[in-house]
Amino acid sequence: MQFWVIQTLNSLALGGLLFLLASGFSLIFGLMRIANLTHGALFMLGAYFGVTILKLVPNLWVAALLGGLAVAALGFFLEKFILRKLAGNVLSQVLVTLGFAYIIADVCLLVWGGDPIPIPTPAYLQQPLRVAGFAFPAYRVAVVLLALLVGILLFLFIEKTRLGAMIRAGVDDPQMARAVGIPVSRLFTVVFCLGAGLAGAGGIIGGPIMSAYPGLDADMLPLALIVVILGGVGSLVGAFVGSFIIGFVYTFGVALFPQLAYVILFLPMIVVIAFRPRGLFGRFAA
Repeated sequence: MQFWVIQTLNSLALGGLLFLLASGFSLIFGLMRIANLTHGALFMLGAYFGVTILKLVPNLWVAALLGGLAVAALGFFLEKFILRKLAGNVLSQVLVTLGFAYIIADVCLLVWGGDPIPIPTPAYLQQPLRVAGFAFPAYRVAVVLLALLVGILLFLFIEKTRLGAMIRAGVDDPQMARAVGIPVSRLFTVVFCLGAGLAGAGGIIGGPIMSAYPGLDADMLPLALIVVILGGVGSLVGAFVGSFIIGFVYTFGVALFPQLAYVILFLPMIVVIAFRPRGLFGRFAA
């Protein structure tokens, strides 16, 4: 019984981290029609930024905020000065984001080395929580609660604010949004920075669970892609639901059927594509 309870919590924690990564990815893909292949690298870069920031500011949550802002600044540079100049050239945009992903990976390897670097869990979350005879890793519980909080704040931002309404209009019909005076190009920058910042902060928050190591980007990007396809491009609710579905499928698949883990992981995506090409909550046909 302990196994099932702990694996469920691990699934929820992974789902929370995937949501931090995939929510911005989904909005970027939905608004800009770009499969931003730097997103996994931004997650990894955030984790490495966390390693450095924590040496100066020994507070994980402050490090996540500062690291997220630093990665968002990099996202601003990438979108405004490179991707915007390639507007309409989908292949070039994808190749550029892929190239940046390799550049970021090599820079991380050069600066921080090739060995995994653990990120310490905050001292007050190191003791397990004990409920009904079960011991729960306190930090993973905190990650789940944080993901829920971020999900609520993003939902309120997208659904209840004027800027969120413009973003939704840009996702649903960018040409009509431009026609009524919505500055879609500026929305591109806002959404790209928001997505990059969430990815960077997620890398730091995931550090105590996953550490910072070369190849973290390659491990996380396919999961984010599957979440976006499963949940639906441009849908925040889809990213939230898809993240936790994939968190459960991946965690239990690896634990119970390690030789078939990727079969179990990709199977839900294939089924969804076959019967619902827009995804579970997709806004438009991809």
